Amino acid sequence: MSAMDRRDFLKCIGVGTAVLAAQGLSATGQAEKKPIDATQGRPIDTAQGRPNIVYFLADDLGYADVGFMGGKEIKTPNLDKLAKSGAILESYYVQPVCSPTRASLMTGRYVAHTGVYQVVRPHAKWGLGLDERLLPQALKEAGYETAITGKWHLGEFEPAYLPTRRGFDHQYGHWFGAIDYFTHKRDGIDDWHRDDKPCDDKGYSTTLIARDACEWIRSRKGDRPIFLYVPFNAPHSKAQAPEEYVKPYGKPGDGPATFAGTVAAMDEAIGKVVAALEEKGMLANTLIIFSSDNGGYVPTKGTSNGPLRNGKGTIYEGGIRVCALASWPGKIPSGKTIKEPIHIVDWYPTLIKLAGGLLEQKLPIDGRDIWPVLTEGAKSPHDAILLHGIVFGVAAVRMGDLKLIRNAKDKPEELYNLAEDVGEKNDLAVSNPDKAKELRAKLDKLLKNAVPFGGEGKQDYKNDKHGKADKKRTKTGQSDEEK
Repeated sequence: MSAMDRRDFLKCIGVGTAVLAAQGLSATGQAEKKPIDATQGRPIDTAQGRPNIVYFLADDLGYADVGFMGGKEIKTPNLDKLAKSGAILESYYVQPVCSPTRASLMTGRYVAHTGVYQVVRPHAKWGLGLDERLLPQALKEAGYETAITGKWHLGEFEPAYLPTRRGFDHQYGHWFGAIDYFTHKRDGIDDWHRDDKPCDDKGYSTTLIARDACEWIRSRKGDRPIFLYVPFNAPHSKAQAPEEYVKPYGKPGDGPATFAGTVAAMDEAIGKVVAALEEKGMLANTLIIFSSDNGGYVPTKGTSNGPLRNGKGTIYEGGIRVCALASWPGKIPSGKTIKEPIHIVDWYPTLIKLAGGLLEQKLPIDGRDIWPVLTEGAKSPHDAILLHGIVFGVAAVRMGDLKLIRNAKDKPEELYNLAEDVGEKNDLAVSNPDKAKELRAKLDKLLKNAVPFGGEGKQDYKNDKHGKADKKRTKTGQSDEEK
């Protein structure tokens, strides 16, 4: 068979070289070396089979707003069932607001390296950099079918920034943040799309997002694995829900009851997507991940970050440590609570490795393979985790149980022992200067190659560590999306 015939043959049967690589074969059918995981230096093991991957992302859900994290007020039976079937991630870190968390998930890179420190507002002339390789692109290269049903929030001012141009075969939902749950409008602008074209579907956003996810699952043909990303806009303020979800918690129009109903509706939606996977015979080989994109927004009535300090928009634990779980029957031991600190950037290398994909790329990856943490009880692969705020230069670092917070120039650094003081009440910076110095040095190292807002070029933290440009975008320390 000629080289051209071979390429035509592969194209016809829909199998690329990435799939052959997953089977341990080269394009000529010869055995080849397993690809090397650039972040860990170990061969990628694809012999165990490649999972379907589903990531459910909540919007502004508090640490203790769900039953599996100790919440008592809101019923979340479907999430609780998933948590029981897998592992609760007790020390799971994200970014303090919406877009930065999504950028970190999609790239496996800290915001200090993507430049996405704050929310991407509607029609803003920027977005997640086009030089970034995104998770759906990497999984698609490995032979996956990919879809996003829900909130994008990483730029839409040019077609090149849209989901279907960034690796997703299918898109459904909204580009902006903070839409109305029923009209799908943001600032009077319609924001509902199918495959990045305007869509006039009517209904409650949470219900529509789940319905489309279920339909996409049921329409799959063949045996190609899937990556389904389901980022809900629930329960982002102003929370809204149909009356039937609100009434079990109080009167319609009551703030806490409405918030609870919004969470309950999202939990039901997740249950429907899981049921669709089971009906299709896919659930047993599906890795399901759930988390919030940041902590609960403290002024919201009804949300709770439990014992954690503060909430959305801050780099205290309440803003960046969120409820999370991971479930894959027979792979992740059930009923576990994992206390090791991990970051949302870690899913990028972990999932690509599970998919049999390649991690060699132009831009360095900050995430680390957490599969041994999830399945073998291993320690966190990080010696330190970078936790950056929405203002350039306001950042924290966690090393072991210790966490150092670098505030704006008019406030001193703070040091906490999270094992003894998860609520960050006892500042040790003055009483333990040696540890503060050690963590300060590590933070400086992590920020050495940081880029400014929007990712254009590099900026020296030592000369401009307080983010003068970013201060124009926020006065309160909370996301200006809330204004």
